[in-house]
Amino acid sequence: MAPWIGLDAGKMAQILREVKPNSMLKRDRPYARNNPIPVKIDEIRHLTVNEERNSPSRASIIPVFPLPNVVLFPRIHLPLHIFEPRYREMVKDAMANRKLIGMALLRGDWEKNYHRNPDVYPVGCVGEIVNVTALPDGRYNIVLYGFREYEIQEHILDLTSYRQANVLLREEPRGLEQNVPDDVRREILDLVQRTVEGEESELLKILSAPSVDGETWLNLCCFSLAASTLEKQSLLEAKSLEERAKFLLNVLHFKVAEKGAPFDGLRDSKERKPPH
Repeated sequence: MAPWIGLDAGKMAQILREVKPNSMLKRDRPYARNNPIPVKIDEIRHLTVNEERNSPSRASIIPVFPLPNVVLFPRIHLPLHIFEPRYREMVKDAMANRKLIGMALLRGDWEKNYHRNPDVYPVGCVGEIVNVTALPDGRYNIVLYGFREYEIQEHILDLTSYRQANVLLREEPRGLEQNVPDDVRREILDLVQRTVEGEESELLKILSAPSVDGETWLNLCCFSLAASTLEKQSLLEAKSLEERAKFLLNVLHFKVAEKGAPFDGLRDSKERKPPH
């Protein structure tokens, strides 16, 4: 049975109350074998990436943790429950080195080859372990903080029990590239308000805060969106924040249409396509 991470949007509010706006966390119910394993959010202590110590170079070899239903974005926290022996070894090795793990989305008919090395999408997000709890039986509860998107250049499958990869990191947005225009931000927020349920009002409060920087704000929208993993993977693969925002608007317009709410039509006529 593959590890399975529950992404219950209704639990977002509890987490948001525990973190600062510039270190967003999402859901607090990681799952293993479809059983809820609560993470102690009060143990997180607002830790963030130590960029001087742990920042990988643009070309790096990192451990890769593939999952079927999780897409991590930069500047977002992700709680995980680690129980498979090979991934326990991965966490142990990561903690002894740079504390970095690359999240990847499983691709195609992955279940047939899960216990070996099934196919994954080449674009993922590397995160730093900012909190770890070692359990008596050898399992771990960890929290990753998304650092930067990467693209796999070469798979390394024979050196450890878990997969590794030689990856190329995307450059961090700088200056104006980090901004989401006010009109785009307002439109996204309006559409999010029409798609979320009542228990997610705490999320809307955070998204309404002008102090949240553009990249964190946009990636939180993408990560929190009740969308398919393929849609989220396409959002992650966007080459820039501008492209990600445009695709997110398309996704949100379709979500509003699916709910039967009135909308003004798509601002961008590009087709939504699953990632390659």
